[in-house]
Order: sequence, then structure tokens, then C-alpha cells
Amino acid sequence: MKTSDFDYNLPSEFIAQTPVETRDQSRLMVLHRFDGSIEHHYFYDIVNYLRSGDTMVLNNSRVIPARILGRKDDSDTNVEILLLRRLDNDVWETLVRPGRKLASGTKVRIANKAIDTEINAEVLEHGEDGIRLVRFSDERLLQKFGRAPLPPYIHTPLADAERYQTVYAEINGSVAAPTAGFHFTPKLLNDVKKQGVHIAFVTLHIGIDTFQPVRVDNPGQHKIHKEYGNVTSEVANLLNRTRKEGKKIVAVGTSTVRLLEAAALSGIVQSFTGWVDLFILPGHQFHVTDAMVTNFHLPRSTLLMLVSAFAGRDFILEAYSQAKDHGYRFYSFGDAMLIL
Repeated sequence: MKTSDFDYNLPSEFIAQTPVETRDQSRLMVLHRFDGSIEHHYFYDIVNYLRSGDTMVLNNSRVIPARILGRKDDSDTNVEILLLRRLDNDVWETLVRPGRKLASGTKVRIANKAIDTEINAEVLEHGEDGIRLVRFSDERLLQKFGRAPLPPYIHTPLADAERYQTVYAEINGSVAAPTAGFHFTPKLLNDVKKQGVHIAFVTLHIGIDTFQPVRVDNPGQHKIHKEYGNVTSEVANLLNRTRKEGKKIVAVGTSTVRLLEAAALSGIVQSFTGWVDLFILPGHQFHVTDAMVTNFHLPRSTLLMLVSAFAGRDFILEAYSQAKDHGYRFYSFGDAMLIL
């Protein structure tokens, strides 16, 4: 298996720059693994593929304003700090630009003129892969200084920042959204419940690795970033009961799949709180995921490898080819896929 096995060509015009006006009006491609068939629908049609007693699992992590702009304390050099994950009181793992000008000990001034307030940041040390450890003078104020970090392939400003959140986002912590959930509206979630389907929420705070292509030839040598997650005992019990009753567990998003599979490595779902570094590649044995809702992913990405592990690489690449033929929209603000 090579990283190049998960490459495909995507002209830029297929990359969605803005979300559809009504979330559940996005397209839905339905893949049937048992016979290799593909159907084309709209997302609101997903209720037709759910049955009473099934459990749908969604990631309720909320994107934090993780993009911080400031200036070096001893010059007018503009600085961008991207928060990755909190390590300790006021200390975060970050990516910074310009990295070569931000050595250990460098201090950065971060101002918010609207509230006439300023905080300071100090680069403590360099980590691997360009990561810097940064201490902030008052972490409590970070929410007032940051902006939502849109993916690098989105170049159109977002008119409403809430469109880069799911409607059920609740727990702050992600630097990238669980985008498969973008397609749900409150009404659609209510329609799902009316079908007798259980709705369960888990939390996995998504890191920047979701945008990173795998750069090594052997994907097994790629080091995936850890992400913090939580599965409550109530949710674990519901999922185990769903499986015992012969019903399906439908995971919304690759982040949900990674967390559930990490919590079920023993074969049953356990309550879980901690760091997740499970890298799902073809050959992985899925213990809990019966169906998956996902978007269309970047070439050579860990997310494309995960869905290929679930549905088969050839089937996924054929589906992506059909998606281009049918004018589907790709990536974060794009259309969706239901894999059964």
C-alpha cells in the first residue's frame, strides 16, 4: 500500500467555497457496500435509509476562534498563531508564521482595539513538524482575539461564522469543524428521531491534521496528531445495546468513526476520555461502525484512507469519479456521502 494509491485529480472548480443556503439541500451520494451500487439523492433523503432502533452518533465539538493575529514585541513583524491543542494553564501547542522569525523566547503582542485590550504570547520552545509551544498571558481572553480558522482551500470570506459550525456544536475545542454534520438542520434531526432512531453525541476535538496530506510514500509511517475525545458511559451502553439488538450504528463524520473505533478496540464500546491517535487504514477491522456519513475528502489524506478502509479503495475512487461526472461539490462546504 502506497500513499499514491489514494491520489486523484480534482480541478479547483469542484471545491465548494461557500455552503449551500439550506444545509439539508446539499447532494447525497449513497454507496451500498454489499452490491457496489451507487444512488444520487439530496441530504434530506437520509431518513429513508434509517430504521427504528438504529443509533446515529454525532460529534458535538465546537470550533474555537483558533487563528490569532499579532505583532512581534520588538518589531512591526505581523505574526499568525494557530492554536492546535491546550497542554496546560495558558500553554498551547501552535503553528506560527513566520516560523523562522519566531525563535524560543520571542514575545508577541496581541491587541483587540474594539475592547481596548491586549495580551502577550511567548514562544517557549520548538516541537516537531514546526509546532511551537506558546504561553499566553491570559488564556481566558483568547476567545476575544481569535478568528475561526477556515480550511486553506477556502478563499471566499464566510458571511456567517456559524456556518462553519454544526447546528448541534456545543463543546469548545476543535480547530477544524466536523464537516459531515454541516448538512443537518434542527428539523432534519427531529425527523430522524421521528423514525425511532436514537441520537447520541460524542466529542472529539479535531486538530489541524485533518487538512494535512500524507507526505511519506508509506502511509503506515505517517504520524497522525492526537485529538482529545470523550464517550460517556451512557452513550457506550446505548451503542452496545444497539448492536445487541441487531440494529445499525451510523457514525456522522470520520472524527466520530475514529473516536468510536478507539473506544471499541476490545470489541465492545467502552466509556472513553483521553487522547485518540488511531490511524485507520485499509485492513482495519471495524468493531462498531455499521454506516458512515462523510463528505468528499482531499487526495492523499488520512480521511480518504479511512473511508477507503470502510468501503474499499476502488469503490471510493469510483464514487469520486462519479461525483465529478454528476457535478458534486467537494471538501468542507461540499456535498455528502452515505456509506451503507
